[in-house]
Amino acid sequence: MGFYLNEYHAYLETERDLSANTMESYSGDVQQYIDFLIARDITDIKHTSNAVVVSYMLFLEEKNNASSTILRKMSSLRNYYRYLMVQQRIKKDPMTHLKTPKSERKVPSVLTFEEATRLLNQPGGSDPKSLRDKAMLELLYATGMRVSELISLDEKDLDAQAGSITCGSSTRKRSIPIAPSAMQYLENYINHARDQLVQNDEALFVNVHGKRMTRQGFWKIVKHYKETAQIEKDITPHTLRHSFAIHLIENGADIRSVQKMLGHSNISTTQIYCHLQSGNRKTVSSGSFETHFAGSESGK
Repeated sequence: MGFYLNEYHAYLETERDLSANTMESYSGDVQQYIDFLIARDITDIKHTSNAVVVSYMLFLEEKNNASSTILRKMSSLRNYYRYLMVQQRIKKDPMTHLKTPKSERKVPSVLTFEEATRLLNQPGGSDPKSLRDKAMLELLYATGMRVSELISLDEKDLDAQAGSITCGSSTRKRSIPIAPSAMQYLENYINHARDQLVQNDEALFVNVHGKRMTRQGFWKIVKHYKETAQIEKDITPHTLRHSFAIHLIENGADIRSVQKMLGHSNISTTQIYCHLQSGNRKTVSSGSFETHFAGSESGK
């Protein structure tokens, strides 16, 4: 069939500096589109048109996909069709002049400081798994890094002497300071648990089989501790990242500092946290705030 998916995947793998998660997302979106085409007896990408792409968008809407999800899938298809044009596999790009849905700027779900503390306190054992889980949760909340960045960390990314850790893609790495309390839990895991779990792997965090922790594996960990902490809110793997940003800003942190720690290229992405109303959330005291966070420029 003329979809050139293997060629495109090879292009993403060799020509573009993408994380494994991003590459998987691009390929998955294109494969879903191809499945849609095949189901409608279209077996060659040359036979697609603007009308076909619009039909696919309507199909996604009928499946109750969020506009942000549709927008992402359309972005993946734009990249795919651009590649096909450059490679002269097609003569016309059906994505040209296509209007895509506007992205919904939804307010992210966040935990109160008390809820976050309760969640972080759940792994209380001294066994390797508990020490690992405690270190992962504390580090994620103390740095605000993405889950994909957390599970991609290697042991060499940690600079214990400087009290910081480096994360991000090869072209956009950033160093984030770690609060002493989180650093203590991280070193405790490395010194007393990691060697009992790892199997010849440079990964900082590994699963019970000694292999690099996966996003799905971490999500199961968060879901487990959410239940034991009796938190009724829906929690996603990004909830601690959102909560990190909110708690910093609520306690006077400079928006530019938060932007830098989160790794946002555009400050408008960070500013969504400024629009959240405190409601019944209690602003934490200076002492407890500084215990969890380091390196932020607060307004106090």
